[in-house]
Amino acid sequence: MGADRCYAYGAAAGLLGDLLLGDPRRGHPVAAFGRAAGAVERVLWRDHRGWGALHTGVCAGAAVALGALAERASRRSPAATLALTAAATWAVVGGTSLAREARAVGRALESGDVPVARARLPHLCGRDPQALDADGIARAVVESVAENTSDAVVGALVWGAVAGVPGLLGFRAVNTLDAMVGHRSPRHLRYGWASARLDDVAGWPGARLTAVLAAAAGPDPRGALRAWKADAHRHPSPNAGPVEASFAGALGVRLGGTLSYGGRVEHRPVLNGAAGRAVRVTDIDRAVRLSRRVGLLALGVTAAARLLVKGRGK
Repeated sequence: MGADRCYAYGAAAGLLGDLLLGDPRRGHPVAAFGRAAGAVERVLWRDHRGWGALHTGVCAGAAVALGALAERASRRSPAATLALTAAATWAVVGGTSLAREARAVGRALESGDVPVARARLPHLCGRDPQALDADGIARAVVESVAENTSDAVVGALVWGAVAGVPGLLGFRAVNTLDAMVGHRSPRHLRYGWASARLDDVAGWPGARLTAVLAAAAGPDPRGALRAWKADAHRHPSPNAGPVEASFAGALGVRLGGTLSYGGRVEHRPVLNGAAGRAVRVTDIDRAVRLSRRVGLLALGVTAAARLLVKGRGK
C-alpha cells in the first residue's frame, strides 16, 4: 500500500474515531500541548513581539518535528503509517466535541434554562455569557460551530493532506497557540502577535474550503455564496469572515453584531443581514448537521486531492 493511500485510509479512520469516540475526558494530547506551551510562555514571556515569535517557533516547531520523527519511524510499515495517521487525525480534529457542546447549550435553551446555557457557553467560545440573552447565546453557538468547523476539522485535514502527520500536528499547534496567546489582551498584545498572524496564514486555505463546502452542503447554496461575497470582507477576521458568512447564508440566518470578549465590547458587522432572519434555538442543530456534512466532504476532497497530486508527481 502506498504512502498516499495509507494517509487517506488513516485520515478516514481518525475522523471515524472522532465521530464514534469524541475527545477523552482526561489526557487529551492537545491539552498536554497546551500545558507545555504554557510552561514555555512562563519562561520566555516578555512584552515584545520577538520573544512571542520565539515562543511560537519553539512550540509549533516542536509539534512539527515530533510529527516528522514519528512519520519517519513508521514509514517502512504501511500498517504503522496508517495507525499513526489515524491517531494523529483523531487527536487534532474536534468535530464531535464541538457538536456535543453546541447541542448541550441548545438543550438548555430549549428547556428554558438560560443560566445553564450561559454556564456551558465558555466550553465553545470565549464570549462573556452573562451579557447574552437566549437569542444571543443561540447566535454565539451557531457562530462558534461555523468557525470551529474550519479550525477544528477542515483546516487540520487540509494541512494533513499537504504535509501528512507533521501538517496535522503543526496546524493544531498553531491554532492552539492562537487560542492561548493570540487574543488582544494587555499581556498578549505584542507577545501573541506572531501566533495570531501565523494562525491567519495557516487557517486561510481551510477557511475557504469550509466556506465552499458549506455552500455546497447547505440548504441554500446561492444564499451562502451571496453572503460570502457581500459580507465576508467586513468581518475583522480574514478566516472567520468567509466561514461565518457562508454558514449564515446557507442557513438563512443573520450572524454578527454586538458581542463581548473579556469585558471588551465589539460591534461587528451583520452577516447576511439583508436576507437572513434572527437565529433561533432550532438553528443550533441545523448548524451542527451542516458542520458534520462539511467535515465529511472535507475528508473526501482533501484525501482525493492528495492522491491526485501525489499520483501525478510520480
